Amino acid sequence: MTSALRLLVLCLLALLSATALAGCGNRLEIRTQGDTEGLYIDISELKYQVQVSRILNPADVEDRAYLRGVAPGDGQPTADENWFAVFIRVQNTGSETRPTASQFEIIDTVEKKYRPVRVDNDFAYRARPLQPKGIIPTPDSLASEGPVQGSLLLFKVENESLQNRPLEFRIVSPENPDEVGIIDLDV
Repeated sequence: MTSALRLLVLCLLALLSATALAGCGNRLEIRTQGDTEGLYIDISELKYQVQVSRILNPADVEDRAYLRGVAPGDGQPTADENWFAVFIRVQNTGSETRPTASQFEIIDTVEKKYRPVRVDNDFAYRARPLQPKGIIPTPDSLASEGPVQGSLLLFKVENESLQNRPLEFRIVSPENPDEVGIIDLDV
C-alpha cells in the first residue's frame, strides 16, 4: 500500500470516528451535581443554577434590601452566626408545567444542616408551578434585573460552618424526594 493510499485510509477512518462520536452528541447530558456555582443541574425536568452565594452584610445598602421582610420569628443572627444568601435561577426548558422545589438545605462537612428562613421581599424565591419556557426569577422583575439576577434563599449559618467547607447546597425534587441535586457553594 502506498503512503498516499495509507494516508487516505487513515483520514477516512478518522472522519468515520468523528461522525460516530458526533452522533452521541444528540443526547442531552443530565447533571444532578455541580462542583461549583454557575453550573445548571437537572431536577424533575427543570434546570437549577446557583448564580452566587455569599455572606450578607446588614450595614451594606444592597444587602439591607435582601434582608427586608425576614419573618419576626426568625430573628437576627447571634454573634456566632451570619446571614448567608443563595441566589438561584430556575428554568423550565420542557413542554409541560412543572412544580419548582420548595425544600433546600445547606450542609457543611461535619453534617451540620441549615434550612432557609422565611423572607418576604421582591428578591425572595417562591416555589410555584413553572410554565414551559418559564424562568425564576420572572423576567423584568426586581430580582431578575438586580445585580445578582437570581431569587434569594436566605439562611442563618454558624461561623464555624463557614470553615467546614465545601458547603453543599441541596435541592430536593418536589416530585420525587429521593431525587436531590447538589451544588458545592463558593464561600
